[in-house]
Amino acid sequence: MRPEDLKSRSEVIRSDCSGDGLVERAEGVRTKEDFAEFLCLLARNLRDHPEEWENTNLEQYLQGIRGFVEGMEGYYANVGATVNLVGPGWRVLADVLLAGRVYE
Repeated sequence: MRPEDLKSRSEVIRSDCSGDGLVERAEGVRTKEDFAEFLCLLARNLRDHPEEWENTNLEQYLQGIRGFVEGMEGYYANVGATVNLVGPGWRVLADVLLAGRVYE
């Protein structure tokens, strides 16, 4: 991927067209309660602003997550953020996504 593509993709990820503070809320997630609240806001954003979502079905969304995870070092470098990618609780995040299949 070219550097200009990374810059463009970073800008798209960080855009907040609806003005609902989604980007700022993501940056503020520190606890499981923060994460749960963020998931609620994310679902509401999809419901209220589907035009802002490129990946509107589950298969596309999961593919988007996979693509982001594979290139996330470049994303964080591009936006100038320092994020611990060694121990951010990948197992727990995987369990959360897995449980989302069946948990009500």
